[in-house]
Amino acid sequence: MRIGIVCYPTFGGSGVLATELGKALAQEGHMVHFITYQQPVRLNGFLPNIFYHEVQVPTYPLFDYPPYETALASTMVDVIKNNNLDLLHVHYAIPHASAAYMAKQILKKEGKNIPVITTLHGTDITLVGKDKTYAPVVAFSINQSDAITAVSNNLRDETFKTFHIEKEIEVIYNFVDVQRFTRKPIDAFRKVIAPNGEKILMHASNFRKIKRVQDVVKIFAEVRKEIPAKLLFVGDGPERSTAEDLARELGVCDEIRFVGKQEQMEDILAIADLFLLTSEYESFGLAALEAMAAGVPVISTNAGGLKEIITDGETGYMADVGDVAAMSQNALMILKDDKILKGFKERAAQYAKQYDIGNIIPLYEKLYEKFL
Repeated sequence: MRIGIVCYPTFGGSGVLATELGKALAQEGHMVHFITYQQPVRLNGFLPNIFYHEVQVPTYPLFDYPPYETALASTMVDVIKNNNLDLLHVHYAIPHASAAYMAKQILKKEGKNIPVITTLHGTDITLVGKDKTYAPVVAFSINQSDAITAVSNNLRDETFKTFHIEKEIEVIYNFVDVQRFTRKPIDAFRKVIAPNGEKILMHASNFRKIKRVQDVVKIFAEVRKEIPAKLLFVGDGPERSTAEDLARELGVCDEIRFVGKQEQMEDILAIADLFLLTSEYESFGLAALEAMAAGVPVISTNAGGLKEIITDGETGYMADVGDVAAMSQNALMILKDDKILKGFKERAAQYAKQYDIGNIIPLYEKLYEKFL
């Protein structure tokens, strides 16, 4: 198959999933064309079946805001015609689904029908999509898609609750390459972070308000009162300075490392003992799944789709949003006893296998084949 994939090229969950999906499809022999405004961060290394098409957005004095959606639709038309694509798979409704609808109508006038599959990822429905500025276009473009998928049952239910959707939404879970995340820790790396054998806690996100990174700092401060520990913050975003200020206020700044955005998450997760995810909402929780694939148990909130991937008391513990006391105690229950920690690590790694990329890719291929 010749497949066009439209996504955000960033570290966010939708961009990561779309890129990894494209790479996996290419390895299966499909021809995959990425269409976005810059090369996706996970699109590293050479694969002969992968093509990248940059969306160029000209700037004119007339425009205060360059019309990316129009440029994206035009680029889609160009790529589809010149590469004879079989279908478009767009990730994150805004603005990809509406741009795909425009491209589809242009091509229909020229006698070519291009199926459009839209995958919903989370905030395109639960946050941005609810804004009255975007809602009518989001609902219309989703309904005009030939097929709709969501990354969790929770997100599917939220979509039906938020919009009047006239079609079925198929749930195809996020996935992880278990083999990639199954690796032994680099001892020298761990000793740099925890020279005295401290336990290593970790959080990775885009540091938006919805991630509640201050709660991560508070949990770590409570853990530090009882056991030696270090905290790794992976990623960056608007709430980083707030987290840094709180760390100084609580006297744990010297025990925390902010390592910025990282592509090789498997190397960092390999040295972690516990993953903290304190979000107000997660449609799925790809970061938590990657942690479990690396054998790292998860302390999380019970928000959104996290309940679909974390087994409370088996692969980690869950608590209400903002309940720092409960999450701190749960973390200590796991970390204080090495035998208990080992059990949680083994169960987390085992549970993640059901979401292995090898189990999920055939579901997308089966969906694609319905339209060919």
